[in-house]
Amino acid sequence: MEEQTTPVRQQHKFSVDRLQRYLSARSVLSNNEPITVRQYSFGQSNPTFLIQTPSNRSYVLRKKPPGELLPGAHKVDREYRVQKALFSAGFPVPRPLLHCTDAEVIGTDFYLMENVKGRIFRDMRLPGVRAAERTALYVAAVEVLAKLHSLDFTSLNLEGYGKGPGYCRRQVSTWSKQYTAAAHRDIPAMNQLSDWLRNNLPANDNEVTLVHGDFRLDNLIFHPTEARVIAVLDWELSTTGQPLADLAYFLMPKYWPEGLSIISTLGSLKGIEGIPSVDDLISIYCRCRGIPSALPELNFYLALSVFKIAGIAQGIYARHLLGNASAPNAAQFGHCVEPFAQYALQLAQRSITGPTEDGLFLQTGKGRAVLQQVKDFMRQYVLPAQQEVAEYYSKHTQSPQRWHTPQIIEDLKVRAKEAGLWNLFLPAVSGLSQLDYAYIAEETGRCLFAPEVFNCQAPDTGNMEVLHMFGSEEQKEKWLEPLLRGEIRSCFCMTEPDVASSDATNMECTLHREEDHYVINGKKWWSSGAGNAKCKVAIVMCRSGFQDVSSRHSQHSMILVPMDTPGVKLVRPLTVFGQDDAIHGGHFEVHFENVRVPSANIILGEGRGFEIAQGRLGPGRLHHCMRAVGAAELALELLCQRAASRSTFGKKLYQHEVVAHWIAECRLMIEQTRLLTLQAAHALDTVGSRAARKQIAMIKVAAARMACKVVDIAIQVYGGAGVSGDVPLAQIYSYVRTLRIADGPDEVHLSSIAGLELRDQLKKAQAKL
Repeated sequence: MEEQTTPVRQQHKFSVDRLQRYLSARSVLSNNEPITVRQYSFGQSNPTFLIQTPSNRSYVLRKKPPGELLPGAHKVDREYRVQKALFSAGFPVPRPLLHCTDAEVIGTDFYLMENVKGRIFRDMRLPGVRAAERTALYVAAVEVLAKLHSLDFTSLNLEGYGKGPGYCRRQVSTWSKQYTAAAHRDIPAMNQLSDWLRNNLPANDNEVTLVHGDFRLDNLIFHPTEARVIAVLDWELSTTGQPLADLAYFLMPKYWPEGLSIISTLGSLKGIEGIPSVDDLISIYCRCRGIPSALPELNFYLALSVFKIAGIAQGIYARHLLGNASAPNAAQFGHCVEPFAQYALQLAQRSITGPTEDGLFLQTGKGRAVLQQVKDFMRQYVLPAQQEVAEYYSKHTQSPQRWHTPQIIEDLKVRAKEAGLWNLFLPAVSGLSQLDYAYIAEETGRCLFAPEVFNCQAPDTGNMEVLHMFGSEEQKEKWLEPLLRGEIRSCFCMTEPDVASSDATNMECTLHREEDHYVINGKKWWSSGAGNAKCKVAIVMCRSGFQDVSSRHSQHSMILVPMDTPGVKLVRPLTVFGQDDAIHGGHFEVHFENVRVPSANIILGEGRGFEIAQGRLGPGRLHHCMRAVGAAELALELLCQRAASRSTFGKKLYQHEVVAHWIAECRLMIEQTRLLTLQAAHALDTVGSRAARKQIAMIKVAAARMACKVVDIAIQVYGGAGVSGDVPLAQIYSYVRTLRIADGPDEVHLSSIAGLELRDQLKKAQAKL
């Protein structure tokens, strides 16, 4: 931030030598190290300075302005105290080093803190920043505000720091007095605004948290390359009180009228791509704090925020008239006060309550923000890479390199990880609900390798869920952590070639214990991902050595088998409609011949395999189904493009009634399936996998059938091109047709649905009796 400094302005100069001696005596500087001092060009209240040494150490000093000051203002001791408490609590603030009350040193009180190096965005419109990053930056900001308001104030040792309940009343009184003391002329709008606020105080003004008082984007330091807040600055106005006042102050630029841009960096945010909506920001904040997203009397807090801004502007102009203003542009603030007050009066008359839940299966604010990031990332990076990926596999048709991930995909994974778009499928890691992720899975379904870019590819997602939910700490450390980091891949071995695997209890692969090891023998096939060069571990479903004859579903176990264990043999890659599916690591036949693994590799315990499988398959099936919806959307897009560009018998294809009806039917099927799948996602979030079994089984049948039908129609419209490699339809069809068999054939799921439906109908009948 050195480029945002200037030589120390004349009215703020002090003895650098005395400061140097003082800091040396306090051991901040070593060996009487010399210092240079420059003044930050920003900051309108307490003058702020950058202190640097020849050894490249740097500090920030904040002091009171010189001269006559308004009562109660510029309390640098409060800033130091609250930063010290927050730093100790792990909240992102610069580390405070010392507070000096000896005016003999530089003429006023001051405090010193470490210089945090990162990005400060002075213009809240974020010019020059990509839309996806704008979203991420605003989300990070509102999340750190929610974190501040969620702190346990009693544990911060800030007794007496604020006055508790009645914050809004005190704020109206304080800023009315501050404005009156600084006013250079009478402004009727300010008087009217003060009266309105005093007469319309919120009914509930009892909530008390630590509040910042001036929480804006330009008071945050972001990580140099990541959308992460590493320090919150300027705690001069912090106190205890109503947190919604902080939130409204942060949201204020979203309501700023386009014509009111007196200060160059404080303009309207309307229409700027990537900046989340007010509803999204409120939803994220409320979700982080665990409170309802409807905020009554939001208009009061917005009007109070603008009143405060107007009062601050008046104070800055008053300091300009006194000759002790901190910033060189202080004179222009005298013209801001009246327009600010007039606009606040307009806000006061609005009915603003925050987002309303008026739709079905709504994402959270964070979910919508991440979805937009994924859409932008897909459009900007993933979709343009498809041609290079296709050329890689065409070039390596007969080469072992075929089983390695193309470098362009590895590069995209690095970029996605840096953008925070990583492991989005796992709620405990991403903070997203299943419903949130369902929309994201649909978006990634538009490209066959897109899930891998975000580390959200099957079967790794299911295996990571198993280890997350059921793995021991040792198993998590050895296998889950590398999987989450994307350093290794995995496969899942369940289906067998010699039995009808649609009935999983037919399984013949055996596991028996010999002292502190298990020995595994058997054949598996359709082990997806096993051929990838990074596949290091398999989760293998086996029939246990001991058998609980009382239950067919208590005879099987899941165990972790490193792929380099002696006796593990990759026999052959199977093909899907003649294609080896190397882009997904293939689908291999794997034999286990006297494979010995430590007993610690058993997951959850012997006989728990089906219990684990039910926990694993619910979310995994949901993800497959939403990706199928995304694939169907792509197929319909291609269908419509073809129908609009080709002509037969004197008219466009879409003008033939049969093709027009096909298009309509496709849209109907996609919308119906999406709603059914989102309902299943909602059920997973609200009642859990077991209670959502019927919904999961229904979407497993409906999504695969729908996608097959839509893609088949698209192929028909394309004619011979549809089954060629010139368009992706044949490849998409092979994927969605496989879904009618993978994770259980349609017929098994239909039987389950029937059984669950009969059970539900019986309960209804008994209830009527």
